[in-house]
Amino acid sequence: MKTKFNVIILAFGLTLVSCSDYLDRYPLDSPSDETFLRTEAEFEAAVTGCYNTLWFKPIDNGSFLLTLECASDIGWDRNVSDLQILGQGAATPDNTYTGNFWNTLYRGIGRVNYILSKAEPLAEIVPTEKYNRLLAEIRFLRAYYYFYLNELYGGVPLLTTPVPLSEAVLPRSSKAELTDFILAELDAAVPNLPIQTDAANRGRVTRGAALALKSRVALYAGRWPEAISAAQAVMDLGQYHLHENFGELFSYAGQTSSEIIMSIQFLKGVMVHSTPRHFFSRIALGHSNKIPVQTLVDSYECTDGLSIDRSPLFDPAHPFANRDPRLGYTVVLPQSVFVGYVFETHPDSLQTWNYNFDPPRRVQNEEATHAYATFSGYLWRKYADPADYGDIDNSDLNLIMFRYAEVLLNYAEAKIEQGSIDQSVYDAINAVRQRPSVNMPPITPGKTQAELRSIIRKERKYELAGEGIRLFDIRRWNIAHEVMPGDLLGRIRNSFLSDAPRIDENGTPHYDNVANAAQMRVIERRQFRQDRDYVWPIRRLELETNPAIEQNPNY
Repeated sequence: MKTKFNVIILAFGLTLVSCSDYLDRYPLDSPSDETFLRTEAEFEAAVTGCYNTLWFKPIDNGSFLLTLECASDIGWDRNVSDLQILGQGAATPDNTYTGNFWNTLYRGIGRVNYILSKAEPLAEIVPTEKYNRLLAEIRFLRAYYYFYLNELYGGVPLLTTPVPLSEAVLPRSSKAELTDFILAELDAAVPNLPIQTDAANRGRVTRGAALALKSRVALYAGRWPEAISAAQAVMDLGQYHLHENFGELFSYAGQTSSEIIMSIQFLKGVMVHSTPRHFFSRIALGHSNKIPVQTLVDSYECTDGLSIDRSPLFDPAHPFANRDPRLGYTVVLPQSVFVGYVFETHPDSLQTWNYNFDPPRRVQNEEATHAYATFSGYLWRKYADPADYGDIDNSDLNLIMFRYAEVLLNYAEAKIEQGSIDQSVYDAINAVRQRPSVNMPPITPGKTQAELRSIIRKERKYELAGEGIRLFDIRRWNIAHEVMPGDLLGRIRNSFLSDAPRIDENGTPHYDNVANAAQMRVIERRQFRQDRDYVWPIRRLELETNPAIEQNPNY
């Protein structure tokens, strides 16, 4: 059930613009910069409007959370686009995908700064608890937007007050300075945020969301004690629990799960997204143009907890049998049922079963015959809810920003890297691995730090693939220059791999030992410059208008 929070955003968020847009309206009924933010209702509406940036869709009406996977080693954008170019390692300062991030995130920050600059007099008319809560919400949102800028660009100008364009000549703060600011903002926000909200306000910032973001920010920055304490604080709230059915989390049926700490809210008639268009197959009336790739599929373990190159359960002739159930919950695999029919990309499968009919019938298989069916042989299953069939540009399925499983993995990784390995590390990892619908073998005690580092890195890949996390993981682990360049691979169209590829300590497959590896589909050839591509280029227009900013190296 969607909530009034969405309706409030419609009423105000879509029209919230910079203060200059109001200046010529006084004394009309609409607010001006002189009259705006004088009442409690205007204050609450303005704060709610700051959530608008979470709807950011940098390309093809697709959310920033999901399209980011195409810039990592586990996904691809088939459209000839600046996102595809970014994934190839060929981005320039004129790249519109990266430029859209810069523009939109700073626009969101500007909204927050404007409200904060006008908020102090409201303390006299807004109840104190509500006043402090609303300020905490927008300080969280500003921290969230700065977090993405900091991770994507590696240090950006830090603006905390409205700055006229004529004075906006500011140098970049360092990445460490931005991290300090973000963490301080979250610390200030946490005490004033509610532990939980009612159903009508689902999607607003809570204490758990601020702590979850803090755990992520601190983890990415290598600040282990802060990451551990923030994750532990989320656990201590007692509000969140792992959802038993992993796949259901990413469907309409899972939107109110107690695993979800915060999600981006959508509502038909207010704001929707086109994820079904990009994720659905041709038979399901989609375009299958944002897709997972072979290396992700081959990463997942067998049900005995061993990688496919070590497990006796792995059969190259039946490569999807006896695998970690999260593989099938994350990726639409050949011979699985998707939107009511059997999904198969083998070129000889000219017909397939469609179970939407009673009785089922054989139909033409566009996945085998269409020139623009999935190039990898796979689709994303996360967020591809069959309920959106026939309405592929009008999905209001909420998208998860933070969930409890990530917090548990943040906690475990920070403890491992800090060297404080104890039973709580195993408990956190095993809770994620052993939810009822997954039920993978537990990680047993006695592992070395290096062994646990390998385990947690692979576990994050299995658990969080398709959720916009992977790009940041491969950067902070300093493995992007190893996993990004080279051939981006899809399924062998006429057969299966003759052997299991070698799986390294980070869960990355290598195919040099596979006899028929040359038959794999090469989707594209990528490059990655270690001295450049760990951060994005700053857009050219920003450099021209702000001479105090320096471009990232080698762009």
